[in-house]
Amino acid sequence: MRSIRRILVALKEPGAKSLPIVAKAVQLARGLNARLELFHCIDDPIYSDIAAPPQQGLQVIEQDWRTGILQRLESVAVPLRRQGLAVATSVEWDFPVYEAIVRRARDSGSDLIVSECHRGRHIVPALLHLTDWELLQVSPLPVLLVKNTSRWNRPVILAAVDPSHAFAKPAHLDAEILSASTAIRTALLGSLHVVHGWVPPPLGAAKVKSLDAATVRRVTTQALAQVQRQFDRVLRTTDVPRSRRHLIERHAIDAIQDVARDTHCSIVVMGAVSRSGLKRIFIGNTAQRLLDALACDILVVKPRQFRARVSRNARGVRLRAAQSLNL
Repeated sequence: MRSIRRILVALKEPGAKSLPIVAKAVQLARGLNARLELFHCIDDPIYSDIAAPPQQGLQVIEQDWRTGILQRLESVAVPLRRQGLAVATSVEWDFPVYEAIVRRARDSGSDLIVSECHRGRHIVPALLHLTDWELLQVSPLPVLLVKNTSRWNRPVILAAVDPSHAFAKPAHLDAEILSASTAIRTALLGSLHVVHGWVPPPLGAAKVKSLDAATVRRVTTQALAQVQRQFDRVLRTTDVPRSRRHLIERHAIDAIQDVARDTHCSIVVMGAVSRSGLKRIFIGNTAQRLLDALACDILVVKPRQFRARVSRNARGVRLRAAQSLNL
C-alpha cells in the first residue's frame, strides 16, 4: 500500500455536536504526519415549482447552502490548525454520495478515505445503495469505516488475511492488508495481530463411510500443515510474533469475530474484491456480515489493480418539481 500522506474525512453531519470520526482521523494524521481534508457532499435536491426561478436565483441558493456548510467545516478545522495540523475543507453539490466521495478523493490526491458506518443492519445493502457499502465497492483507495465512538488508545489492529485466495482474491492482496495494518499500528502505537480462518476439506458422505478414523485424521492433519505453510509464507516478512498469529479452524466470519473479541480489537483490516450483479451480493456476504457483527472500526483494502468505475465529472444539483411532493 502506498504511503498515507493525505486523508479525506467524509462527514455526514458537519454540524453535529460530537464528531468522533474527526477525532480518529486526527489521531491518524498525527501518527502518519498526514494532511486532513474535511469533506461534505450536498445531495439534497432543490425543489421548485413549474415556473422555476431564473438560473441566477438557483446559483444564489446553491452558493448560500454551500457557504453555510463550509462555515461549519471551518469551525471544526480552525482549532485543529491551531494545533499544528494541516487541514483543508471542501463542499460539493453531487450525488450519489459514495461516488462524490471517490471523486473528491481522486481530485485531492488522497490516500485514505475515512467515513462513518451506516447505523443499523446492512439488509441487502447492494440493492439499497447504502453509502458505506457502495463506497467499499467503488473506492480504489483504502476505506476506514468508523463504528466505535471511543478514541484509540494503543489499539489492537487485527489483519484478516486469506492465504488460500478464496473467491479468486489476488495473491498480493494479503501483502496490501499487512502493509496497511503495519502502517496503522505504527501510527497509533498499537499492536498487530493476524488471523486466518480455514475450513478442512470436505469429505463426501460416501467417502467418509469408506475411510477409517486414522485416514480422516491424516487427511485433516495434512490439510492443516498446508494451510500453516501458506500462513507462515504470507507472514515471513513481518515481525508479528507467533503468539499474535491466529490460525483458526472456523469459517472466516466466525474466526475474525472470535479473535477480534478475544484480543479486544479496535480495528479489523481486511481485503475486498468488488464484483458486479448477483456475484457481488453473494461474494459480499462475508464483508456484509462483518460490518454488522463487529463492534470495532473496519479498514477495507483493495487490490492494487482495482480501478474506480466512477465518472470524473460531478453531477451537481438535483432539481425536482415541487409537484412531486403533492404540494
